[in-house]
Amino acid sequence: MIMRYIPLTQHPNVFYAVTGLRITEFDELLADVLPRYAQTEQERLTRPHRQRAIGAGHPFDLSMRDHILLTVVWLRVYPTHEVLGYLFGVSDSTVSRLIGRVLPVLERAGRDTMRMPDPGKKRRRSLDDLLRETPELAVVIDSFEQRVQRPRDRDEADGLYSGKKKQHTLKSQVAVDEESGQVVDIAESVPGRTADIRLLEESQLMTRLPEGVGGIGDSAYQGLARLHPHGLGASPRKKPWGKPRPPEDAAFNTAFSRRRMIVENTIGRMRRYQSISQPDRNHRQHHTPRVAAIAGLVNRQLAHRMPA
Repeated sequence: MIMRYIPLTQHPNVFYAVTGLRITEFDELLADVLPRYAQTEQERLTRPHRQRAIGAGHPFDLSMRDHILLTVVWLRVYPTHEVLGYLFGVSDSTVSRLIGRVLPVLERAGRDTMRMPDPGKKRRRSLDDLLRETPELAVVIDSFEQRVQRPRDRDEADGLYSGKKKQHTLKSQVAVDEESGQVVDIAESVPGRTADIRLLEESQLMTRLPEGVGGIGDSAYQGLARLHPHGLGASPRKKPWGKPRPPEDAAFNTAFSRRRMIVENTIGRMRRYQSISQPDRNHRQHHTPRVAAIAGLVNRQLAHRMPA
């Protein structure tokens, strides 16, 4: 059976497995993305100096709704274009064109779901007494890496080699709202060799946070408070050189780890989308749009799971 939106909605479990979204969540995505996509397509068709007449050429057998479904399935399952074309009854070249047209729209829609915490909003959960020296309101920052093919160029390969992962990777920085777990910022993907604290500094995230909002991260972000205009930042306490860790530092780090665990959960949700989990098969310049599009899909999931 050729995959289409209407028949697929008759199988909710399969629909969720191949998109990561419930049908209601996907319908909300369509309501947001379809008008954007239609406008983008209209601009493409009416661009100056277009040589082919509108409507010329072999017509697509897919509706715009199915264009979006195809792209979300690709993000979630990450099949080859040949396999995806077989599932949707189109050629692999058609799959490539559709993904190239829909992905930028999903990226923009995904970034529109990213909202910084409201400093005036009261915390739902009180802060642990052990963490009173940390920012009252903060975004939680972390990064993840995706394996890429080793470039032929030696210098380029050295830049992509991650000492932590022992392979060539691209690194993506994710910042989430500690209350909702929703993604509030995605940085441009960088070679895996880049240190987390350097990526944070280059992204200028700490200077873009709202007044009164700080940032917290794991031990890879030692010194991140200096990047904030008012020093609102925190990371785990380091063990003194050559001395045992004081009990109060161990208690602080345990409480701190519980506070920042939400970013691990959100990244885990994102990496269920195989296009940023499996070894990357695409051009590296398309990596950041993929991550941003997936972050938007995860934000839509979490919006339905937040307490009222």
